[in-house]
Amino acid sequence: MIYLNYNNLDADTQNHLLSVSKEDVENKFGNDLKQYAKEHHLDYDALLDEEAIKNLYTYQYVFNI
Repeated sequence: MIYLNYNNLDADTQNHLLSVSKEDVENKFGNDLKQYAKEHHLDYDALLDEEAIKNLYTYQYVFNI
């Protein structure tokens, strides 16, 4: 679970969440994504960003008001 302060959803917080998600995706699927990007001639970083955004929807959030 990710605990967020409802009053602090600024760009820095959003960027932090995205970087945490990128690390998760890279740890879980990094080798597979690199291979997929190489086979399909895709930019690995763009693919990682896309998957990290999708991964954000799998988290459970708790908002403190």
